[in-house]
Amino acid sequence: MSNIKLEVTQNDVVSCRICLRLVEHREEMAMLKTKRFAEEDYWGRPVPACGDPNAELLIVGLAPAAHGANRTGRMFTGDRSGDWLFEAMHKFGFANQPSSTSIDDGLQLTNAYITAVVRCAPPANKPNRTEIEACRTYLLREMEALQNLRVVLALGKIGFDGFLAAWATSGAEVSKPKPKFAHMAQYQLGEGLNLIASYHPSQQNTFTGRLTRKMFHGVFREVIKQLDVD
Repeated sequence: MSNIKLEVTQNDVVSCRICLRLVEHREEMAMLKTKRFAEEDYWGRPVPACGDPNAELLIVGLAPAAHGANRTGRMFTGDRSGDWLFEAMHKFGFANQPSSTSIDDGLQLTNAYITAVVRCAPPANKPNRTEIEACRTYLLREMEALQNLRVVLALGKIGFDGFLAAWATSGAEVSKPKPKFAHMAQYQLGEGLNLIASYHPSQQNTFTGRLTRKMFHGVFREVIKQLDVD
């Protein structure tokens, strides 16, 4: 079932040119490319969120990768982080296939919606505070449109802090002391909505063993457990 509010939001995302530093970087990366994708046409625009409009699970990431989603035009698609994410989502029933390589590869998500704190690929994968705040309006609009949410999975500290900032901006109460990021930390934000934190499945974490498959699968087991609670 479609959600008109989500469709309008994603159209607005794709046409956004508010943050000049991000506009310049995403377009430069799309022009310069990287050697292994030199023959591909890059998306080179803000990347819209994707997934099931009736989702109970919202996954919040950091930002598109310069040669991942900035190339393919879909969240977590075409990079190593996505390899980990979609493998886990498939294993636990949220995706119809274990990989996401291109926007037309047949991927379908069930009961899950994927978004990010920032929608353009940032230099060094580090958006600044102003850029995060400018992009927050899109996350707020998505949260309002997703009426069935029960679990939010925040990938990485920026995703965690970014979601909490949006939650507070929406007028919802944030518990005191303020929730702190830690892998597998869990917080009840409101009646029927739980926040779960995970290390981001970036190469920096997966190559060093800071995040293992077993750990990441454990996160999704907890997500399933929370969704199974009446």
